[in-house]
Amino acid sequence: ETEPLTAKKDVSDCNEGEDCKENALLVRNPKSALRLVEDSNKVHPSQGDKEEAVQISNGYSGVQSSVNGMGEQQLMELEDRETWSKKIDFLLSVIGYAVDLGNVWRFPYICYQNGGGAFLIPYTIMAIFGGIPLFYMELALGQYHRNGCISIWRKICPIFKGIGFAICIIDLYVASYYNTIMAWAFYYLISSFTAELPWTSCTNAWNTGNCTNYFSKDNVSWSPHSISPAEEFYTRQVLQVHRSNGLDDLGGVSWQLTLCLLLIFTIVYFSIWKGVKTSGKVVWVTATFPYIILFILLIRGATLPGAWRGVLYYLKPNWQKLLATEVWVDAAAQIFFSLGPGFGVLLAYASYNKFHNNCYQDALVTSTVNCATSFVSGFVIFTVLGYMAEMRKEEVSEVAKDTGPSLLFITYAEAIANMPASTFFAIIFFLMLLTLGLDSTFAGLEGVITGVLDEFPHVWSKRRELFVLGLIIICFLGSIATLTFGGAYVVKLFEEYATGPAVLTVVFLEAVAVAWFYGITQFCNDVKEMLGFTPGWYWRVCWVAISPIFLLFVTCSFLSNPPELRLFGYSYPYWTTVVGYCIGTSSIICIPIYMVYRLIITPGTLKERILKSITPETATEIPFGDIRMNAV
Repeated sequence: ETEPLTAKKDVSDCNEGEDCKENALLVRNPKSALRLVEDSNKVHPSQGDKEEAVQISNGYSGVQSSVNGMGEQQLMELEDRETWSKKIDFLLSVIGYAVDLGNVWRFPYICYQNGGGAFLIPYTIMAIFGGIPLFYMELALGQYHRNGCISIWRKICPIFKGIGFAICIIDLYVASYYNTIMAWAFYYLISSFTAELPWTSCTNAWNTGNCTNYFSKDNVSWSPHSISPAEEFYTRQVLQVHRSNGLDDLGGVSWQLTLCLLLIFTIVYFSIWKGVKTSGKVVWVTATFPYIILFILLIRGATLPGAWRGVLYYLKPNWQKLLATEVWVDAAAQIFFSLGPGFGVLLAYASYNKFHNNCYQDALVTSTVNCATSFVSGFVIFTVLGYMAEMRKEEVSEVAKDTGPSLLFITYAEAIANMPASTFFAIIFFLMLLTLGLDSTFAGLEGVITGVLDEFPHVWSKRRELFVLGLIIICFLGSIATLTFGGAYVVKLFEEYATGPAVLTVVFLEAVAVAWFYGITQFCNDVKEMLGFTPGWYWRVCWVAISPIFLLFVTCSFLSNPPELRLFGYSYPYWTTVVGYCIGTSSIICIPIYMVYRLIITPGTLKERILKSITPETATEIPFGDIRMNAV
């Protein structure tokens, strides 16, 4: 039911619930939603249009009369949403989220393990056709619909709403082990404030007879049974894994690590409790500081004797590796987990953008910065590994056996300890690890917070601080198992099984829901409405076919060949694989459960229920001056 707003009408008619504006139509529907349709195809309204919109919004009785019939949740959506103070706050937050501890330890290890410089070819291909399109898609979805990971599905495809609940559970699993790794770094940081770093000698209470310090002035030979003081400090003092018999006997809780983790969660709470206005300022430090330290460590590493050996080992191409399927799987997994779609973070952060923000440019800039950081981190790590090989008089391949956190906490820590000004370099290195981890934690928890607050605004919108406090307490309690003497085994289990296949499945279903159910044409029209141009055929093909195939490829490869876990000489028993899959399934099970629930509560025949469940429930409100109108 439409009528030109330019038609003459009594003043009383305008005051009863309709306003006037030139060259526009006011559309009324049975749900009392207000929709404003511009005759012209403008994306960015001119200043004059903005001023007219302001005049319309003043005393806009139509909005007030219409929202009287709406639910409280719809009323909340019409209110102004918090936005980033500055564009740079958003960019730094996204970069801080994407660039994390994995960029420093995982990429260099995977690169040299899979053919050195040759690995950059599959890595780049997977980034172009898989990682970056998914990254761009999530930013565009979040910015257009301005909702978190749960409620956004009401506007896309309601039957897939379980994806939002699965994302929240995955984020909680990540928070339960990821912050424990930062607690280890914090323990190292505190231990670094000494004239002589404690992992440089074999005379400490935790050392064993196998401790061998080949950096000492004595002529010490390195035997197969030798253990460096850095390794013993990490395993026997920080983790104390020798007091645990494995996952079936984790032992007691380390009070030192518990205090470290408590302090980390305190910092996290006061950084995110007020929303993006506060976290957007904190990331100015946590997102930029690591780059300063990486640059310092790169210069220092390049001047060490034997550094060239490490760089050569890092980049020397092994072209035969490109014929192995595992190399391509590793490249796809690395770029995917590095950019981080599927955790609800990009949706949440983008939802606080201004409507016409250029998220296309943001996606290209932040993903490029992330990939470049991974590459440069390889030089930072391998210059030091070359130095270690030179000192041990061994091959780089022998020195580079440590993987994961051990690469940082044993190998790199040992190298730092034997440099001039070792205390200074140790302090800034572990500060860098802390800041790398903190902004990723901010992001992961913000994904949950935004998702829940948008889904239940009538309960939590005015109680954000209380909800964040409760969430932090839940994460802390969930981390207790990782703080035990066998906590490192739990961290490894969660890292491999709780998040990997689950988040891959989530993003696969998300890509299918957007491209095939919501419709690639509709999605591209949404992007055009925000940016003024339609995504080209390359992006369309990636979203419809290549990216889902990319995700399916990685997921099937993982499930068909699950990793055999081993840590500190402990081989994980078979039952731990079953437990790991159960943990991973516990999150994605939300998706089919919600689908069944949705079909049950929807009235009508089965066909009608399915059609209603895949049709968006509510229109997305788009900004128009000082008011928000539903998109037509």
